[in-house]
Amino acid sequence: MAALKIGRAVEGLSALAHESRLSIFRLLVRAGTDGVAAGEIARKLDVLPNTLSASLAVLSNAGLVTSRRDGRSIIYAADYDRMTSLLTFLVEDCCNGDAAICAPLAIVARRAACC
Repeated sequence: MAALKIGRAVEGLSALAHESRLSIFRLLVRAGTDGVAAGEIARKLDVLPNTLSASLAVLSNAGLVTSRRDGRSIIYAADYDRMTSLLTFLVEDCCNGDAAICAPLAIVARRAACC
């Protein structure tokens, strides 16, 4: 996994800095690699189709989601490599060597190790 440049980090964080887009991304993260059809996302989050489309475009342009066609549906999925790169970027220089500060992050990482 290549180091994430600051510009790409800002792009990813900006894409997530909106309540609806963050909700969409979290739903896709929970869904796993199978992803979720756009219509199902709209129903689960009660988002209008045009708003959903714009939000998915922003997330896609930031590299946080991928899409594929399945018949008449478009299936969206979180890009876990990009998510990992963004999270790594945020914590790679963490704590200035003080393990006590990063201990909560390690606990979260272990809980999320399901993937």
